[in-house]
Amino acid sequence: MPSSKNLIFLLLSLLSLPSPSISSCTSFTFSSNRLFSFCHDLPELSSSLHWTYNTSNSTLSIAFIAPPPSADGWISWGINPTATGMVGTQALLAFHRPDGSLDVQTFNIAAYYPVLPLPLMFDTWGLEAEYVAGAMQMFATVKLPPGMTVLNQVWQVGASVTNGIPDKHEFGPQNLNAKATLDVINSLVETHADSTITEKNAHGVLNAVSWGILLPIGAIVARYLKAFRPEDASWFHLHVSCQLIGYAVGVTGWVTGLDLGSKSKRVEYTTHRNIGMALFSLATLQVFALFVRPKKENKFRSCWNVYHHGVGYAVIVMGVINVFEGISILNPDKKWVHVYITVISVLALFALFLEISSWIVAGRRVSENPAKLYHSHASAATTTAGDGHGHHEHQYFSD
Repeated sequence: MPSSKNLIFLLLSLLSLPSPSISSCTSFTFSSNRLFSFCHDLPELSSSLHWTYNTSNSTLSIAFIAPPPSADGWISWGINPTATGMVGTQALLAFHRPDGSLDVQTFNIAAYYPVLPLPLMFDTWGLEAEYVAGAMQMFATVKLPPGMTVLNQVWQVGASVTNGIPDKHEFGPQNLNAKATLDVINSLVETHADSTITEKNAHGVLNAVSWGILLPIGAIVARYLKAFRPEDASWFHLHVSCQLIGYAVGVTGWVTGLDLGSKSKRVEYTTHRNIGMALFSLATLQVFALFVRPKKENKFRSCWNVYHHGVGYAVIVMGVINVFEGISILNPDKKWVHVYITVISVLALFALFLEISSWIVAGRRVSENPAKLYHSHASAATTTAGDGHGHHEHQYFSD
């Protein structure tokens, strides 16, 4: 099994992989002999921008190309004269009409919602759109104020339109980072990367390694190392160390999640947040329960064992589920998903192999010494066996 350092490096590397673009913008050819002086493959949403700027009359002719998430989706490109985000953007939006033809509307986005078609502060004309090979091509000419040659551009795609109004787009990293500065004269594009992207990646990796990997490993150690080496107490110390390290790393990831939530007031991932809160609460309860664990001869030890098993497995299941919730939110390269599925599948198969092997070993011991099995059941009737990490009734899995 790879070390934690190697795994973290691999996960961070996969998270940083760029998303592929449709193709190089220089390979595009347009209908009606449209030609543009410059083009750039934009850094997000597999999109590109082509443009020609006329210095004599301050007009900007553009072609924006992007694949919508669905055939009924929309694409949008705009200029924000006052900020780098969505609010204030003078946007052009292309979508399919009910009859199948394409329409281009102008949207002066004064607020996030509702988004309504309104005239722009810039004069626009030549609004057209085409759908070619799964991508929309939107054309327009914009009259810019004299001297306005460095623009805050914002672009976006969405999956559906209702009555001519675009429905909400996704809020993944690609969508949130779809903005850049455009120098129309010098052909320069400077991206405005999400300042929290590193924190988001760290949040994902910390939680995947802790709740999604270390805690399951700790549970496997407790259940099977004890079964195969009942006379050796090192399994208990290894189990506690693994779980405490996993908890500490998980709390760090949880805190980064709280910080990300405070920075993203308009974006909520309710399911991921609720599972995370419940997960942290149960894990914290599990850690504190370690300090009130009754001794083996205490009559409440069996109740503590049931509690410890139930809460422990609940934390593991919720942790794995929430890792996949986080993956769906970060929407990284598919290889990242495959890495985690592979790791968790290997752990599950390893646990299954040990489960079968332990039962075989236990069965052989019983057949070799049935009197010992009778004695262990007689002892269990008068004392409470176990420290909470095994589950079977016979002595080879007792705690």
